[in-house]
This record gives sequence, C-alpha cells and structure tokens, in this order.
Amino acid sequence: MALSIKWQRLVEESETCSRCSSTEDELEDAVQNLEESLSALDVDVELEKEELTKSEFEQNPTESNLILINEKPLEDWLGGEVGQSECCDVCGDEDCRTVTINGKEYEVIPADLIVKAGLTAASQTVKTGSSCCSNSSDEGSGCCG
Repeated sequence: MALSIKWQRLVEESETCSRCSSTEDELEDAVQNLEESLSALDVDVELEKEELTKSEFEQNPTESNLILINEKPLEDWLGGEVGQSECCDVCGDEDCRTVTINGKEYEVIPADLIVKAGLTAASQTVKTGSSCCSNSSDEGSGCCG
C-alpha cells in the first residue's frame, strides 16, 4: 500500500518564491515523519515534486504550492479552504495560494498539517486496502471527491 503525495509549485529560472521554498522544507520534514509513522503498517510514502512553468502559473496561480495526497488536495482532507494573497517578485503580479484551516490562513504549509492530512488519508488507505482512486471500485465512494 502507498500514500501518494504530489507537490507542485512555480519554478522560474531555477527560482521559486519564499513561501514555496519554505513549504518544501516543511514537506520534507512531514514526509520523513509519515515514513516513520506508517512503516509499521506497511504503507510506503511516495513523494512527487512537479515544477509549474510561468505560463501554467499565470493561468491558475492556485495550482502553485498545491499538495495532493492520494490525488486529493490537502485542504480537503482537513476541511479547509483555498485563498490567495500577494507574494513576491518570482510570482509577478499574481496572488499566490494560501490555505485556511480552522480559521487560520497559511502561506507556508506547516509539516504538522501535512502529517495530519497524510495520516487521515493513510487511515482510509489502510481501511480500504488500496490507495484512493486506485481502482474503479473506489469511484463513487466519496473517496475521489
């Protein structure tokens, strides 16, 4: 069984914004914590990092600094919402993604929220015996939105 984590962010000329850079540090800590926590359950943590082009970012800025866990946005696992706020030069005139959980807005996604969402997703993976949406029987179960 596997817990799939995909993180994507704007990368322009090998540069990303400070909030994405800090989220990457938090993500690395969270993945290490999840690997240690889930190894006893034989759940592997698979991390994929994807770079968005400036053009992709400009089309939809909220796709940057997006963390998907088993193909579902982190904020969905935690009952949160997506917002936007002004960022920096790398992002240009576009407002960057924020996440609001329990009334608190985050520009940088902290490791503890990533771990909490990961453990929530993993509990579903262990319960069903497969990754969310990994087979057609998951469709319509509410697993995939």
